[in-house]
Amino acid sequence: MTTLGLAFRTFFRICSDADFAEQVQAIDAEASKPATPPQLEPPAPVQLVDRRDSALTLLSTLQREARMLDFVMEPLDGYDDAQVGAAARDVQRDLGKVVRRVFAPQPLSEEAEGSALTVPAGFDPARFRLTGQVSGDPPYNGTLRHHGWQASKCEMPAWSGDEASAMVLAPSEVEV
Repeated sequence: MTTLGLAFRTFFRICSDADFAEQVQAIDAEASKPATPPQLEPPAPVQLVDRRDSALTLLSTLQREARMLDFVMEPLDGYDDAQVGAAARDVQRDLGKVVRRVFAPQPLSEEAEGSALTVPAGFDPARFRLTGQVSGDPPYNGTLRHHGWQASKCEMPAWSGDEASAMVLAPSEVEV
């Protein structure tokens, strides 16, 4: 039956059958009500987990921005030195950007490497590592072989994941 035929039959039946007319009127009233959008439950809030170690967050950042894990974990046996060197140049550049942004490292000693240096009595072993023939009590006179490093800041990236992904260092990449 066509829609037009149904409309004619319904019209004539409404005119002749009061009960049927009331039923159609109730259906029409219900259909005329403005549609109410379905009530959606609010999404559960994302729970930030503070149990992820900052070392994992740093390692994840070094992977994301410098592909450090890819470089370190890749077996290099099948590559020649030129290929390894080319990859190392890019990784080193990008690692440097991250380290400078997060830690802003500065030389620990202002003296030039190779210059004479006196390590005072009561020195902090975190600031000086003695090598060679160490004997007797300080002060020690020696040659600065490496100036050391100290961070001038520590601004670790924030992590905003859930507990299930706390150990993820880099997501799987899927091309679609």
